[in-house]
Amino acid sequence: MRPQDIVILLKILCYGNKSWYSKTLANDLNLSPAEISSSLNRSVNSGLLDSDKKKVRKQALFEFIIYGLQYVFPQRPGEIARGLPTALSHPFMKRHFVSEQQYVWPDAASDEKGFSMQPLYAGVASAAKKDDKLYLMLALIDVLRSGKTRERKLAITELEKLINQ
Repeated sequence: MRPQDIVILLKILCYGNKSWYSKTLANDLNLSPAEISSSLNRSVNSGLLDSDKKKVRKQALFEFIIYGLQYVFPQRPGEIARGLPTALSHPFMKRHFVSEQQYVWPDAASDEKGFSMQPLYAGVASAAKKDDKLYLMLALIDVLRSGKTRERKLAITELEKLINQ
């Protein structure tokens, strides 16, 4: 697995019943069609995507995100940077928790400043700006990768709802 595989699977879920093509995914996520093709093959091999490469195995993806992601793709806040708010700094999480720290995915086009969080791949901030649901799911994943128990519990509950929609 590569980190962008998770983002690709989440984006497929965001499409819902709407048909999509690899080219659409590549365009929406700022990845090359070859990266999309390789990712879909890896996801089939790992059991997170059906063999037709169109249907995400939601329960398997959810379990991987909850139990494995923090170990495979750990997160530690870095230097202060300009970027798009994530983790506890995402508006959804701010409604539930007060944090003195601001966390962002580095993005020169954003006005917020905070501790930089390494996104799952370099294009996460621009992909998140195009899709609010994807943005929320990725920010919740950052909570799972870096948050405390109470924060993680809320993120798990919300992420489960979003994945199963």
